[in-house]
Amino acid sequence: MKHILFVIDSSAGDATGDEMEAIDAFNDQLEADGYWILAAGIVGPERALVVDNRAGAGTVAHQAIHQGHPEHIAGFWIIDVPDAETALRLALDGSKACNRKVEVRAFLG
Repeated sequence: MKHILFVIDSSAGDATGDEMEAIDAFNDQLEADGYWILAAGIVGPERALVVDNRAGAGTVAHQAIHQGHPEHIAGFWIIDVPDAETALRLALDGSKACNRKVEVRAFLG
């Protein structure tokens, strides 16, 4: 079962040295356990683009979809685990490692 774990942040600050060390250890454990697919930090909402080309509209907005919201997605992990309980356990571990909230969503299909 593939899941995405979104890292939710409420600041513009990068992870501290201690947080990065804990995240690296968490990533290493995901890989060792065979759950790792991909992980990345992403730029803040101030550098987001919202593109809408439905019906050829070609609209590009230089802002996040939830502009002004105090929280934003700061990164993610994509994991492949045997069940939803494992995904939840790993989300708890990831939240502790990065010192931020984590949202868990299963892939469709």
